[in-house]
Amino acid sequence: MTRSARQTKPLLEAIDFSVTLHTPSVSVRPVDRVSYSVEPGEVLAIVGESGSGKTILNMAPLDLLPVGVNADMEGAVRFEGVDLLKMSASELEAICGGGIGVVFQDPLSALNPVRKIGRQLTEGIEHHLGLTAAQADSRAAELMTLVGLSDPRSRMQQYPHELSGGMRQRVGIAMSIAGEPRLLIADEPTTALDVTVQAQIVALLKDLQKRLGMAIVIITHDFGVVSGLADKVAVMYAGRLSEIGGVRDVLIEPAHPYTQGLLRSVPSLTVPMNTKFAGLPGQPPNLARRIEGCAFAPRCAEVRPECSVHRPALLSVPRSATGHLAACPVVINHPA
Repeated sequence: MTRSARQTKPLLEAIDFSVTLHTPSVSVRPVDRVSYSVEPGEVLAIVGESGSGKTILNMAPLDLLPVGVNADMEGAVRFEGVDLLKMSASELEAICGGGIGVVFQDPLSALNPVRKIGRQLTEGIEHHLGLTAAQADSRAAELMTLVGLSDPRSRMQQYPHELSGGMRQRVGIAMSIAGEPRLLIADEPTTALDVTVQAQIVALLKDLQKRLGMAIVIITHDFGVVSGLADKVAVMYAGRLSEIGGVRDVLIEPAHPYTQGLLRSVPSLTVPMNTKFAGLPGQPPNLARRIEGCAFAPRCAEVRPECSVHRPALLSVPRSATGHLAACPVVINHPA
């Protein structure tokens, strides 16, 4: 049975979603009228440079921004048809860990350093699934095995500092799926790990997605993670979507100059030795200032006078699969 046959409505849908953060001295808009959707069982990767708004896009609707951050949100973010922005704090708490699981970038900071691993797991299981202490204990051991941790009973008696970084991330993933979520949001889950462990975590997420049938939104800057895990990829720049589409369309035939630049900057074994690094020129814009036109225009080799006047809409990329969109009419209307 195809995904569309199972359900036609998106599992997660953002509609003109914006976030404005306030400090005593300045206000910035790290997310600016972003729209996208995630289907049941689909894996969406969100990529972009640091500061592009990837994490805030996904954490703000769940009220998971750092303590003390003052944020205003506009638009809508619907999970299973219900707008997260209109939920109370208690309703969001029930959603987080239940319908939506979250894997954080730093597994050590996400775990309580003075509590044993087992208890941190069983608390969420008891809360979201309503199991007894004994049932939750058995379920915790099953989850530890599911995420590839050997000798789960012994691991459950350990504290976070007694585990390696890769083991802690596996525990974090176990905690995120303890409530049997339909959607998993993974925020840079491989960043703090060495290359071998990164590959193991990507393989684990792919295996869990197939076994459990859940959708995943993975926030990353690593195109290796994108190609190995995602069905669809969204590219963010300065709080806006630059391009979105199927992973093969975006990675093999990128339409937006920003996406093209990001991919050129990825090291390749086929590039001759001593080749000059192909980085992106310039710096991202100051998000405290209002951006007229295309945010990437000051760094773009394809820039035209009109690019600094009107914000470009996401347009269908010619000769590409349905759903491949890019916010660059210059490239789309005048392809090379």
